[in-house]
Amino acid sequence: MSTQNIITISKEDPTMRDASQLINELSDVLETITGDGGGGSFQVKDVAHPRAMFVIARNQAGQALGCGAIRPLDENIAEVKRMYAKSKVMGIGTQILSYLEENAKILGYSALWLETRVVNKQAVLFYESRGYHVIPKFGIYAGRIECVCFEKRLL
Repeated sequence: MSTQNIITISKEDPTMRDASQLINELSDVLETITGDGGGGSFQVKDVAHPRAMFVIARNQAGQALGCGAIRPLDENIAEVKRMYAKSKVMGIGTQILSYLEENAKILGYSALWLETRVVNKQAVLFYESRGYHVIPKFGIYAGRIECVCFEKRLL
């Protein structure tokens, strides 16, 4: 592997410029795919909790390549939010998701839940191929036919 492909992932402040830019890019992409940017289901204060985090993946030059977050739903379950990778070819999304899963275990969660849109086939396949399975719709997604919810048990 060349040194250009080395990626670091770390917890960062979601109010900083790179984080805001990634969140806005994700909203634009989601708007194009689903007709909804998803901004209404995530706010920066959602990750201000001690058992929450917002992370950014960066290349060796420090350029932001993607982001993701977890926030608590209850004592045992965290929700994955704002998953985004600028490039699909470097495994950035997989690395971010793995980082969030490992840190969720450290924070004491036994499962991760998430929601995406049925029409977002790439995201559905991404989560299914990484061990997530469909669960009943939860919270604000209950009863919404355009949504699909997933869970992964953390062992």
